[in-house]
Amino acid sequence: MHLGQIAERTPGKPAVIMAGSGLVITYRELNEASNRLAHLLRAEGLRPGDHIAFMLENHPLFLAIAWAAQRSGLYYTAISSRLQADELAYIVDNCEAKVFIAGHALAETAGAITEQTPGVRLRLMLDGTAPGFQPYEDAVAEYPATPIDDECEGVDMLYSSGTTGRPKGIKPNLSLAPMGTPGPLFQLISLLFQPDENSVYLSPAPLYHAAPLRYCLTFQRFGATVVVMDKFDPERALEAVEKYGVTHSQWVPTMFIRMLKLPEETRSRYDLSTLRCAVHAAAPCPVPVKERMIDWWGPVLHEYYAGTEGNCFVYTNSEDWLAHKGTVGRPLLGQIHVCDEEGREVPPGTAGTLYFGEGPVFEYHGDEAKTKASRDPWGHGWSTLGDVGYVDGDGFLYLTDRRSYMIISGGVNIYPQEAENVLAVHPKVADVAVFGVPDTEMGEAVKAVVQPQDPAGAGPELEAELIAYAREHLAHYKCPRTVDFRSELPRHPTGKLYKRLLRDEYWKDHKGTLTA
Repeated sequence: MHLGQIAERTPGKPAVIMAGSGLVITYRELNEASNRLAHLLRAEGLRPGDHIAFMLENHPLFLAIAWAAQRSGLYYTAISSRLQADELAYIVDNCEAKVFIAGHALAETAGAITEQTPGVRLRLMLDGTAPGFQPYEDAVAEYPATPIDDECEGVDMLYSSGTTGRPKGIKPNLSLAPMGTPGPLFQLISLLFQPDENSVYLSPAPLYHAAPLRYCLTFQRFGATVVVMDKFDPERALEAVEKYGVTHSQWVPTMFIRMLKLPEETRSRYDLSTLRCAVHAAAPCPVPVKERMIDWWGPVLHEYYAGTEGNCFVYTNSEDWLAHKGTVGRPLLGQIHVCDEEGREVPPGTAGTLYFGEGPVFEYHGDEAKTKASRDPWGHGWSTLGDVGYVDGDGFLYLTDRRSYMIISGGVNIYPQEAENVLAVHPKVADVAVFGVPDTEMGEAVKAVVQPQDPAGAGPELEAELIAYAREHLAHYKCPRTVDFRSELPRHPTGKLYKRLLRDEYWKDHKGTLTA
């Protein structure tokens, strides 16, 4: 559980393998690189409870930088490499970072925020430099590869990737426990997925996202090898499983859909027999997609529902899911309260806003209003991630949709996730978003925006085919009345769909009230 002890025991073992280039970072190299940066941070005056931020692509030293902060008792914020300068400046300033690290590939954006981030006392850049930055490699080279004297556990402070307002910094409690002390995530992963030093964990998503970052670091506490993809590609992911003997992995449903849409001869080309646990989260998985994945990979799929906020952890394995198709599981952390608008808990089978109590408490850094808005207004102290769902008679949770995406058409509540799940598996659909648009008669009408597999096929015939297909599977009032086509939808690399960006286009000229 202590990186230094693992490095001492297995110094030459791969800690990180970059799937694209094949570059290997051994445990000795990972340990020494993180120690050198930890010494630099102490020399710059950072003490436990202080803060650093970094913005990198999936870089070979990404996890070394995170480990340096983790073993120094610091808060650390990994920032999306896709942000624009104003968004980046807000996060670096808001988190009160004293050190900011960036990759040269992102030099233009990173270099544009200097005046907006006066609290940063040291700026480092990997693989090159830019005005105001010191070369990372030169800065750390003068420091020893041995541990700092006052090692203690730090923690990440990550920001939500919302599309409205400013992102929210989720600030957990800082334990400052002795380095190597197991935390709740270590215990959950140990219990559910049983990794060990022989495990190989594949991370196909950007490391700055909460789940990839936390799971990579946690698997390394077991002494496992972490295989990092530069970016997700469906066939390259299958190739990596076979090439490196991957035992554990984590995915989002859009990745499943893209792999399932590969030709059968491509999918059957790769030996996936080493895969023991394929974990997925971040978005609801359409039932037909998960059925096909279990048929293909076997009952190795594990699903959880949680948030960066850490207020809950809901889990299901393949066996329980097959008996309760569509569920995201039962709570292992936090107790579910499904409430109506008046705060009454509703009976099983009835949808309502999901609140969680009796679990960890979080706050949004420097934003009392957003923290308060995340709590139930009736004084129980429960918190919500803004999702709607219901619990069945056996205690299994089913997600209906985000509360903010609900469509009200003619006074009827419609949750667009249902239509999205149906259309996502249509063979001519590469990606889809369903949401409400202004309608003079009904208030809102159901709209689908589709990225077709073949752009040349977009048009009235495909629109009619998709509407008819949806109506074969759903009540007609839940189905899109119209379909628009786009070459690409605004989707985050982690799989999150930025649906609000699409909705805003249709509501911006509407004189009524834009729904939340």
